[in-house]
Amino acid sequence: MLSESRPVMANAFDTSIFKSYDVRGIVGTQLNPDTAYLIGRAFVQALGRANICIGRDMRPSGTDLLEALTRGAVDGGADVTHIGLISTDALYFAVGHYGFDGGVMITASHNPAQYNGLKFCRDEAQAISLDTGLGAIRDLAVSGAFTAPKRRGTVTAREILDDFGKHCVSFIRDVTTIKPYRIAIDAGNGMAGLTVPYVFKYLPQCEVIPLFFELDGTFPNHPASPIEDENKLALRKAVIEQNCDLGAAFDGDADRMFIVDERGGFPDGSIVTAAVGVATLKKYPGSKILYNLICSRSVPEAVLQHGGIPVRSQVGHSLIKPEMRAQNIPFGGEHSGHFYFRENWFADSGMIALLQCLDLFSDIDGAITDAIAPYNTRFRSGEINTTVADADTKMTHIEQHFNDATIDHLDGVTIEYPDWWLNVRKSNTEPLLRLNVEGDTPALMEKGRDEALAVLRG
Repeated sequence: MLSESRPVMANAFDTSIFKSYDVRGIVGTQLNPDTAYLIGRAFVQALGRANICIGRDMRPSGTDLLEALTRGAVDGGADVTHIGLISTDALYFAVGHYGFDGGVMITASHNPAQYNGLKFCRDEAQAISLDTGLGAIRDLAVSGAFTAPKRRGTVTAREILDDFGKHCVSFIRDVTTIKPYRIAIDAGNGMAGLTVPYVFKYLPQCEVIPLFFELDGTFPNHPASPIEDENKLALRKAVIEQNCDLGAAFDGDADRMFIVDERGGFPDGSIVTAAVGVATLKKYPGSKILYNLICSRSVPEAVLQHGGIPVRSQVGHSLIKPEMRAQNIPFGGEHSGHFYFRENWFADSGMIALLQCLDLFSDIDGAITDAIAPYNTRFRSGEINTTVADADTKMTHIEQHFNDATIDHLDGVTIEYPDWWLNVRKSNTEPLLRLNVEGDTPALMEKGRDEALAVLRG
């Protein structure tokens, strides 16, 4: 039996870094190598992992966190395979494809440079949340009640990006039918700058115009958070000035993707969900397609029009992935730019979503705006956050104000009228309420938005 390699003190770190779906905090004050060691040790013991892989994004702090996390996992008896600088969807691919029983991605996704974090999964890339493993990891790391393993683990390395590129391209029905698109891609100095070439080498007819492909975790050009339109302005400019057919923007760890059309417009995650849903139905006719309840009504309409079965879900990957597994759903999408695929172990991938968009668009004569026009039929507010002292009371006030509507509580409160709807739900991590409104006309959306904000902020 191995003896403990180092003393462990209880309550040695800020447990608020454990969020609903991952670990995230400011490097140095909240998350440091000592904490990463404890978490690595706790991950393999609490979840019984024996053979895991670890990857990281381009943040400078990732190097020290990788070393400490690895040491913790190895001291806990797990064999660790380093898969290098990768995107989060490549981490999920590695776990599923090579048969690891767990994986850890060192990333803070779209957060600013001073942050870093950890995303975990089990075998077959199954995500964990506070209720399904993260809480147990946190509690064991805090208590320090580690048991000595029968053996110390080993450390090896593996290159996965060639296999990842082939896997992504396998989602295209026939690569030879993809049009010779000219595509501007904004990596935001994040991991797409590394992964895009591994994928697009299989689409030589396409020309990629790279923006900010240099890996730089200080994000010198703009935040790697493309859900905000202001972070897509450089991409819009490139698409227009360089006469591109479309643009695509990835977040820092490249698991989310947003499109810019040939006019520089910003179709949101709902539009991509509808488009990829239709592409999926071409491959799997009659299938179920999942969408979260923040997505546009145009999504279930598109699914029905193309012979599919729409499935409405709560928001969040740790809820969506198990639901897709249970119902064997080939595709699910979220308004936030997360897209999930059954043949990707039900994990999300912005890259696969982009390729499926190209697959669908190639079937249609005309520009990208023509291709997405059937799904871009309504007007959305985007997500509006309001800080509140008592979220439950404010949500009750929303129900009372709109008491003539159809109301449901699948996730927060959804208020539905024939020509507009809204949803209000609580943040998992902050004293916030998140409002989303959609209307058949701009005036309907704005009226509903302003009424709801008056209630929430009154």
